[in-house]
Amino acid sequence: MRVAVIGSGEMGLAMGGHMLRKGFDVSAFDVEAERLRQAGELGLQPKESLADAARSAEMFLLVVANDQQVIDVCDGLSEAVGATIVVAATISPETMLGLKPRIEERGQRLVDAPVVYGASGARDGTLLSLCGGDPSDVDRVRPVLSSYSRDVVHVGPLGAGQVAKSCNNLLHWIHCVANFEALLIAKRYGIDAQRMREILLACPGTNGTLARWDTTRFTWQEKDMDVTMDLAQKAGLMLPLSAQVDQLVKTLKASDVKALLYGPEATYLGRTVRPLSAGEGGLG
Repeated sequence: MRVAVIGSGEMGLAMGGHMLRKGFDVSAFDVEAERLRQAGELGLQPKESLADAARSAEMFLLVVANDQQVIDVCDGLSEAVGATIVVAATISPETMLGLKPRIEERGQRLVDAPVVYGASGARDGTLLSLCGGDPSDVDRVRPVLSSYSRDVVHVGPLGAGQVAKSCNNLLHWIHCVANFEALLIAKRYGIDAQRMREILLACPGTNGTLARWDTTRFTWQEKDMDVTMDLAQKAGLMLPLSAQVDQLVKTLKASDVKALLYGPEATYLGRTVRPLSAGEGGLG
């Protein structure tokens, strides 16, 4: 199968590299010349325009940043007759469903296949692809997705993959806030936060985010939570914990976690937190 990766950033390049090593014919397009140069160095065939890319493949993997970019790329692939468009980006299920009629009208197939496990999973080829779409369409692209995934899971109809990704994202950001507050208690009482993290990893309260927490970049929390809260609102759901996390997680940065785990003090909600002395009620 001839595959074109649309969006040759860190994730797209890594995923394209795995496809190439599995024997697929892989081309790449990106609006940034430097990314195209890197794609060429990796062995992918760089395409100078989206129209050029549209003529080069039968499957298109979209690894772009947001809903509008997905819409624009899909519009630009209108001449790719019979192609399957796979959206690996994290976007709204509503956008996926809105694209479906015009994609199908021109004889193309559409699958949503957002991934979890982030940049490290992309580098290692251990992403998890969460797919929504017709089962036959998912099966058609499964060999390609399997080249960079630990598993390819068919969640349900079109858009279901995006819902599943939002559920994962919600738990991830809830865990980030909970992890921070739990380790802040330990730090305040003079227990090394990184040591406490290692201990909690062996306790029932552990979570996958805690295991990988010192590599969390805090890049997409605002977008992720906006999508999740929009889903809840449109479905008439009351999610008070999620609403609180939506506000709290937007105040956190990777540097805050680094300071908490490895620094002498931490900052949370504008307050500096240091270990208590024995005279202040510390453990001594």
